[in-house]
Amino acid sequence: MKNRFENARILMYSHDTFGLGHLRRCRTIAHSLVQDFGGLMVLIISGSQIAGAFDYRARVDFVKIPSVIKLRNGEYTSLAEHIDVADTIKMRRSIIRHTAETFEPDIFIVDKEPMGLHGEVEETLAYLKTQGTRLILGLREVMDAPRLLDAEWKRNDVMGKIDRTYDSIWVYGPPDFYDPLTGLDVPQSVRDRMEFVGFLQRRALHENLSTHRPDGDYLLVTTGGGGDGADLVEDVMNAYLHDRTLTQKALIVLGPYMPGDQRAEFQRKGQDIPQVEVIEFDTRMEELIAASRGVVAMGGYNTYCEILSFDKPALIVPRTTPREEQLLRATRAAELGMIDMLLPEESRDPARMAAALRMLSTRKPPSHGMASLQLEGLTNISRLVGKDLRARTVRTERLRIAT
Repeated sequence: MKNRFENARILMYSHDTFGLGHLRRCRTIAHSLVQDFGGLMVLIISGSQIAGAFDYRARVDFVKIPSVIKLRNGEYTSLAEHIDVADTIKMRRSIIRHTAETFEPDIFIVDKEPMGLHGEVEETLAYLKTQGTRLILGLREVMDAPRLLDAEWKRNDVMGKIDRTYDSIWVYGPPDFYDPLTGLDVPQSVRDRMEFVGFLQRRALHENLSTHRPDGDYLLVTTGGGGDGADLVEDVMNAYLHDRTLTQKALIVLGPYMPGDQRAEFQRKGQDIPQVEVIEFDTRMEELIAASRGVVAMGGYNTYCEILSFDKPALIVPRTTPREEQLLRATRAAELGMIDMLLPEESRDPARMAAALRMLSTRKPPSHGMASLQLEGLTNISRLVGKDLRARTVRTERLRIAT
């Protein structure tokens, strides 16, 4: 029987400036928590342009803040071109603060960006700390190359702010895979608050089968959000055009953030390749991955968790700019024998990509390289949340008796 916490509230922050990773991670955690705890409500603050395209369980909802886009050079711009990015951040900061004041969360979970985009949650964190809210920072198992992350955080004293602000730091991966703060000067007080919870396991809800799922065996080619996925799609299509003996069916998912002109070009190009089917997007990626023979991807966090969850052979072509997160993750996974990897310059060779695609159909799954995949992240998060909520219930009851 599930635990029950009447009117317990968790607020989550997902800045969502590029791709779908942050929102999908928050949504996965939120759905797991309301399944494990009766009476719990979860509200996600998201900057994703398509937050409303996803289904949400009962007692999970979202608040949409104005969207900001991260460009390929690492700079940010407002989605609404007529609004200055500084004014957009000001609006986002105000909505976040007002939401926190109104919702009155017991726990506030911030995804990846410790102080939010351009510091937009710093004021809210300070306010909630005075209210006794439990403040939690959730980090991917890989953040970025240490030299880049260290320089970025030192400019804004991020490590000091984490130390002064957060009650706990969750790492969404196992300690023997990668440490997101490796190479940084981490105070022992921060280390003491770090919990490596493990990867977040995904499940396919077979009662909601995707309408895009092909019949028979197929390789799934996914670019995640798609904003920077054109090169991968181009390379896969060129491999099929180069090697007409490559007969394995492929389903290519372009992603909702791929520019319209690129989507149209790939839809046209795909019509000339009988083995290839091209779709724009599917909110049930778990279903498509679970049914596939293997996965070709750039290797963002969520896709990687899905590859591990369904134990699918995978070929990863990681993005290398502006962040090196995908490169570090793919390199580590390849070292462990869990996936095959091609660097972008290798992927551009159609003969080499065709050979890699052919090998993927017979490649052993990730579990062959790392028997202990450590996919207990959601279970551990529920354990930690339950502990915090029970402690808060005890404190509230003692205060009630005292007064």
